[in-house]
Amino acid sequence: MVLNIGRLPVPVMGAPLAGGPSTPELVSAVSGAGGLGFLAGGYKTADLVAAETAAVRAAVSAPFGVNVFVVAPYEVDPVSLREYRRSLQPEADRLHVGLGEPRWDDDEYRAKIDLILDLRPDVVSFTFGCPDAEVLSNLTARDVLSMVTVTSVAEARVAVARGAASLCVQGPEAGGHRGTWDLEQQPDPTPLLDLVSSVVAVAGVPVVAAGGLTDAADVASALARGAVAAQMGTAYLLCDEAGTSSVHRAALSNPAFARTAVTRAYTGRWARGLANRFIAEHTDAPAGYPHLHHLTAPLRKAAASAGDSQVAQMWAGTGHASAKPIPGADITRSLAP
Repeated sequence: MVLNIGRLPVPVMGAPLAGGPSTPELVSAVSGAGGLGFLAGGYKTADLVAAETAAVRAAVSAPFGVNVFVVAPYEVDPVSLREYRRSLQPEADRLHVGLGEPRWDDDEYRAKIDLILDLRPDVVSFTFGCPDAEVLSNLTARDVLSMVTVTSVAEARVAVARGAASLCVQGPEAGGHRGTWDLEQQPDPTPLLDLVSSVVAVAGVPVVAAGGLTDAADVASALARGAVAAQMGTAYLLCDEAGTSSVHRAALSNPAFARTAVTRAYTGRWARGLANRFIAEHTDAPAGYPHLHHLTAPLRKAAASAGDSQVAQMWAGTGHASAKPIPGADITRSLAP
């Protein structure tokens, strides 16, 4: 039977925080407390996603989801890429690390789809794009609820037309990558709650609200606009079970990082993180995902290892000041409207 996400005991989903913060322990904590935890499948092999899925199932019997990236082919402007690489070299030299090789890949998309069809988690969500109708139909046939991340009414219409069973509406307040499908398009600036109302009016499928939500009152506001649940990510970054790096944790609690900024500097995709020197100095970063992700990966790893918060990637939403260093189950229960 397909999960009814409108009947979660706590209408809250833990956002899939790729790159480390989302762990099987965090997913289990959120789902075990009555919400819906999400494994982040991005940047992982299909085998690792399978292992983490097994770990969650061993820890909790409650429903949970898996997130998958939909990465469209893209060619980066070679001149812009060379110039950007040149601008990064002094930073790499300072941290004694080589830059990575920019390239395109699909993040093992097909292998992960096959895995999900085999393992059948309760929900699979997609970001950066929308699967084709055949994939969505196959998921429905396996009783896996499909959820497509959308950032505009236009994307919502396409996703529903292809057969998406639910939508995650992501507003501009969200931390991390904006899920806008067109890599070159400026993300829709419409505030989350207004965007939710607009999508609910045309969607005809359950809608989840995501972006800048921090407490039970925010969850209630999203439900009042027609969402069936709220997805929270930044709220869980400091919790005990999160795999958030030490430099990221320290910055989230540091008043010097009171502001967030939207940047393409780290990955070539628009994303919101704690404002630091690296973001301020690289406003010229070109579009190019995952090319820039691979280019900057060694630099980001070296900065995190060195505790360099002025260079490290530290995704966070506009409500990051509300994040608390407490167990994930307690956070989940506190968000019940």
